[in-house]
Amino acid sequence: MANEELKEKIIKVLETIMDPEIGIDIYNLGLIYNIEIVDEKKVKIDMGLTTMFCPLATTLPLMVIDQLKEVLNMDADISIVYDPPWTPLRMTPKGREMFKERFGYDIVEQYEKTLNPHQE
Repeated sequence: MANEELKEKIIKVLETIMDPEIGIDIYNLGLIYNIEIVDEKKVKIDMGLTTMFCPLATTLPLMVIDQLKEVLNMDADISIVYDPPWTPLRMTPKGREMFKERFGYDIVEQYEKTLNPHQE
């Protein structure tokens, strides 16, 4: 199986893992910083968190490990990344739309306004 095809399968699995506080999957939320396929049975993933004090800091990586093992029979090595810190700018367009549907506003637009409050 080609790496791109395997990466797409990995992404599909990641899209099933929800951040329970926000209700958006971890891939579209922008928590997945990098996916490195070692071979057909092993993947390395760099993953961020929405905050350094995330109460799910141990739970979410374990969910990724469990789901990849169950669905694709792959071992996953997860590294938590704090630099660069997560911001809404990391979200995919699909993630932004999901957030807007759920909460009623575009989080990226709101975030950019807070960064530059004098811009209209």
